[in-house]
Amino acid sequence: MLEVRSLGLVPYGTALETQRELVAARQTGEARDQLLLLEHPAVITLGVSGRSHRDHVLASSAELRARGIELRDVPRGGDVTYHGPGQLVGYPIIDLKPDRCDVHRYVRDLEEILIRTAASFGVVAGRVAGLTGVWVGNDKLAAIGVRLSRWVTSHGFALNIAPDLDQFRLIVPCGLAGRGVTSLEQLTGLVPPRPDLEAVVAAEFARVFDRRLRHRAATP
Repeated sequence: MLEVRSLGLVPYGTALETQRELVAARQTGEARDQLLLLEHPAVITLGVSGRSHRDHVLASSAELRARGIELRDVPRGGDVTYHGPGQLVGYPIIDLKPDRCDVHRYVRDLEEILIRTAASFGVVAGRVAGLTGVWVGNDKLAAIGVRLSRWVTSHGFALNIAPDLDQFRLIVPCGLAGRGVTSLEQLTGLVPPRPDLEAVVAAEFARVFDRRLRHRAATP
Protein backbone atom coordinates (compact mmCIF):
# COMPACT_ATOMS: atom_id res chain seq x y z
CA MET A 1 0.00 0.00 0.00
CA LEU A 2 1.24 3.50 -0.88
CA GLU A 3 -0.38 6.45 0.86
CA VAL A 4 -0.35 9.58 -1.33
CA ARG A 5 -0.54 12.94 0.46
CA SER A 6 -1.18 16.14 -1.49
CA LEU A 7 0.19 18.92 0.70
CA GLY A 8 0.14 22.07 -1.46
CA LEU A 9 2.68 24.83 -0.73
CA VAL A 10 4.98 23.82 2.14
CA PRO A 11 8.04 25.70 3.50
CA TYR A 12 11.19 23.70 2.87
CA GLY A 13 12.11 23.41 6.53
CA THR A 14 8.67 22.08 7.41
CA ALA A 15 8.88 19.44 4.70
CA LEU A 16 12.37 18.46 5.87
CA GLU A 17 11.17 17.88 9.42
CA THR A 18 8.12 15.95 8.17
CA GLN A 19 10.41 13.67 6.20
CA ARG A 20 12.62 13.03 9.22
CA GLU A 21 9.60 12.06 11.31
CA LEU A 22 8.13 9.81 8.62
CA VAL A 23 11.45 8.07 7.93
CA ALA A 24 11.81 7.24 11.63
CA ALA A 25 8.22 5.99 11.76
CA ARG A 26 8.69 3.90 8.61
CA GLN A 27 11.86 2.32 9.99
CA THR A 28 10.00 1.16 13.10
CA GLY A 29 6.93 0.04 11.16
CA GLU A 30 4.72 2.73 12.69
CA ALA A 31 3.97 4.25 9.25
CA ARG A 32 3.29 2.81 5.83
CA ASP A 33 4.99 3.76 2.57
CA GLN A 34 4.09 7.31 1.58
CA LEU A 35 4.46 9.69 -1.34
CA LEU A 36 4.34 13.38 -0.42
CA LEU A 37 3.40 15.68 -3.32
CA LEU A 38 3.89 19.43 -2.80
CA GLU A 39 5.64 22.58 -3.90
CA HIS A 40 7.98 24.93 -2.06
CA PRO A 41 8.43 28.67 -1.77
CA ALA A 42 11.62 29.70 -3.57
CA VAL A 43 14.66 27.93 -2.10
CA ILE A 44 18.10 26.87 -3.30
CA THR A 45 19.36 23.64 -1.75
CA LEU A 46 22.90 22.32 -1.61
CA GLY A 47 23.25 18.55 -1.48
CA VAL A 48 26.25 16.57 -0.25
CA SER A 49 28.41 17.25 -3.30
CA GLY A 50 27.17 20.84 -3.58
CA ARG A 51 28.68 21.85 -0.26
CA SER A 52 32.17 21.65 -1.76
CA HIS A 53 31.05 23.65 -4.81
CA ARG A 54 29.37 26.70 -3.37
CA ASP A 55 30.49 28.62 -6.44
CA HIS A 56 27.65 26.80 -8.22
CA VAL A 57 25.40 29.34 -6.50
CA LEU A 58 25.97 32.27 -8.83
CA ALA A 59 23.92 34.87 -6.95
CA SER A 60 25.21 36.80 -3.97
CA SER A 61 23.60 36.51 -0.56
CA ALA A 62 22.23 40.02 -1.04
CA GLU A 63 20.60 39.12 -4.35
CA LEU A 64 19.05 35.99 -2.87
CA ARG A 65 17.64 38.02 0.03
CA ALA A 66 16.28 40.62 -2.39
CA ARG A 67 14.53 37.90 -4.38
CA GLY A 68 13.23 36.22 -1.24
CA ILE A 69 15.09 32.98 -1.94
CA GLU A 70 16.27 30.82 0.95
CA LEU A 71 19.62 28.96 0.79
CA ARG A 72 19.92 25.66 2.66
CA ASP A 73 22.35 22.76 3.08
CA VAL A 74 20.40 19.51 2.86
CA PRO A 75 21.19 15.85 3.62
CA ARG A 76 20.59 14.43 0.14
CA GLY A 77 22.81 13.39 -2.71
CA GLY A 78 23.54 15.74 -5.57
CA ASP A 79 24.70 19.28 -6.08
CA VAL A 80 22.73 22.54 -6.16
CA THR A 81 19.02 22.66 -6.99
CA TYR A 82 16.35 25.34 -7.13
CA HIS A 83 12.81 24.70 -5.87
CA GLY A 84 9.94 27.11 -6.22
CA PRO A 85 6.30 27.63 -7.14
CA GLY A 86 5.38 25.93 -10.39
CA GLN A 87 7.19 22.69 -9.60
CA LEU A 88 5.75 19.37 -8.53
CA VAL A 89 8.02 18.07 -5.77
CA GLY A 90 7.73 14.44 -4.73
CA TYR A 91 9.16 12.95 -1.55
CA PRO A 92 8.74 9.16 -1.41
CA ILE A 93 9.13 7.71 2.09
CA ILE A 94 9.27 4.03 1.20
CA ASP A 95 11.06 0.95 2.50
CA LEU A 96 13.07 -0.67 -0.29
CA LYS A 97 13.59 -3.87 1.69
CA PRO A 98 13.64 -6.72 1.00
CA ASP A 99 13.86 -6.87 -2.79
CA ARG A 100 14.71 -3.36 -4.07
CA CYS A 101 17.89 -2.58 -2.10
CA ASP A 102 19.70 -0.96 -5.00
CA VAL A 103 20.27 2.82 -5.01
CA HIS A 104 20.92 3.01 -8.75
CA ARG A 105 17.79 1.04 -9.53
CA TYR A 106 15.78 3.32 -7.25
CA VAL A 107 16.97 6.45 -9.06
CA ARG A 108 16.29 4.87 -12.46
CA ASP A 109 12.80 3.96 -11.23
CA LEU A 110 12.12 7.59 -10.27
CA GLU A 111 13.32 8.67 -13.70
CA GLU A 112 10.99 6.15 -15.32
CA ILE A 113 8.00 7.51 -13.39
CA LEU A 114 8.75 11.04 -14.57
CA ILE A 115 9.43 10.00 -18.17
CA ARG A 116 6.04 8.27 -18.27
CA THR A 117 4.38 11.28 -16.65
CA ALA A 118 5.85 13.65 -19.23
CA ALA A 119 4.63 11.35 -22.01
CA SER A 120 1.10 11.56 -20.60
CA PHE A 121 1.21 15.31 -21.28
CA GLY A 122 2.69 15.05 -24.75
CA VAL A 123 6.39 15.46 -23.93
CA VAL A 124 9.01 12.95 -25.06
CA ALA A 125 11.62 12.97 -22.30
CA GLY A 126 14.46 10.60 -21.49
CA ARG A 127 17.75 9.98 -19.74
CA VAL A 128 21.27 11.21 -20.48
CA ALA A 129 24.02 8.64 -20.02
CA GLY A 130 26.06 9.32 -16.90
CA LEU A 131 23.66 11.97 -15.57
CA THR A 132 20.74 11.87 -13.16
CA GLY A 133 17.33 13.32 -13.89
CA VAL A 134 14.93 13.56 -16.80
CA TRP A 135 15.90 15.45 -19.93
CA VAL A 136 14.48 16.84 -23.13
CA GLY A 137 17.45 17.29 -25.41
CA ASN A 138 20.04 19.35 -23.55
CA ASP A 139 17.55 20.68 -21.02
CA LYS A 140 16.57 19.19 -17.67
CA LEU A 141 12.85 18.74 -17.07
CA ALA A 142 13.10 17.06 -13.67
CA ALA A 143 15.81 16.89 -11.01
CA ILE A 144 16.38 13.97 -8.65
CA GLY A 145 18.26 13.89 -5.36
CA VAL A 146 17.68 11.16 -2.81
CA ARG A 147 18.68 10.01 0.64
CA LEU A 148 18.45 6.47 2.02
CA SER A 149 18.61 5.54 5.70
CA ARG A 150 18.47 1.82 6.48
CA TRP A 151 16.89 1.46 3.02
CA VAL A 152 14.07 3.88 3.78
CA THR A 153 14.02 6.68 1.21
CA SER A 154 13.54 10.43 1.56
CA HIS A 155 13.97 13.54 -0.59
CA GLY A 156 13.16 12.67 -4.20
CA PHE A 157 12.31 14.65 -7.35
CA ALA A 158 11.22 18.04 -8.67
CA LEU A 159 9.32 18.17 -11.96
CA ASN A 160 9.15 21.56 -13.66
CA ILE A 161 5.55 22.37 -14.55
CA ALA A 162 5.60 26.14 -14.93
CA PRO A 163 8.26 27.63 -12.63
CA ASP A 164 9.98 30.96 -13.21
CA LEU A 165 12.85 29.57 -15.30
CA ASP A 166 14.80 32.80 -14.82
CA GLN A 167 15.46 31.72 -11.22
CA PHE A 168 17.64 28.87 -12.48
CA ARG A 169 20.09 31.48 -13.79
CA LEU A 170 21.09 32.02 -10.17
CA ILE A 171 22.74 28.59 -9.99
CA VAL A 172 24.61 26.04 -12.05
CA PRO A 173 21.76 23.49 -11.95
CA CYS A 174 23.01 20.22 -10.46
CA GLY A 175 26.55 21.49 -11.07
CA LEU A 176 26.25 20.92 -14.84
CA ALA A 177 27.54 23.89 -16.79
CA GLY A 178 26.42 24.21 -20.40
CA ARG A 179 23.04 22.57 -19.93
CA GLY A 180 19.66 24.22 -19.62
CA VAL A 181 16.39 23.81 -17.76
CA THR A 182 12.92 23.47 -19.25
CA SER A 183 9.33 22.95 -18.14
CA LEU A 184 6.10 21.38 -19.35
CA GLU A 185 4.76 24.88 -19.98
CA GLN A 186 7.76 25.86 -22.11
CA LEU A 187 7.60 22.62 -24.10
CA THR A 188 3.84 22.48 -24.70
CA GLY A 189 2.54 26.00 -24.15
CA LEU A 190 0.12 24.60 -21.58
CA VAL A 191 0.08 24.26 -17.80
CA PRO A 192 -1.44 20.92 -16.78
CA PRO A 193 -3.89 21.17 -13.86
CA ARG A 194 -2.00 20.22 -10.74
CA PRO A 195 -4.53 17.58 -9.58
CA ASP A 196 -4.28 15.87 -12.97
CA LEU A 197 -0.48 15.88 -12.82
CA GLU A 198 -0.40 14.55 -9.28
CA ALA A 199 -2.83 11.77 -10.24
CA VAL A 200 -0.59 10.67 -13.12
CA VAL A 201 2.56 10.74 -10.99
CA ALA A 202 0.89 8.69 -8.26
CA ALA A 203 -0.47 6.16 -10.75
CA GLU A 204 2.89 5.73 -12.46
CA PHE A 205 4.63 5.43 -9.09
CA ALA A 206 2.22 2.66 -8.13
CA ARG A 207 2.89 0.83 -11.41
CA VAL A 208 6.67 1.06 -11.21
CA PHE A 209 6.82 0.07 -7.52
CA ASP A 210 3.90 -2.37 -7.67
CA ARG A 211 1.88 -0.65 -4.95
CA ARG A 212 -1.83 -0.08 -4.38
CA LEU A 213 -2.76 3.56 -3.84
CA ARG A 214 -4.52 5.25 -0.96
CA HIS A 215 -5.02 9.02 -1.32
CA ARG A 216 -5.12 11.31 1.69
CA ALA A 217 -5.12 15.10 1.74
CA ALA A 218 -3.25 16.40 4.75
CA THR A 219 -1.00 19.11 6.10
CA PRO A 220 2.50 18.25 7.26
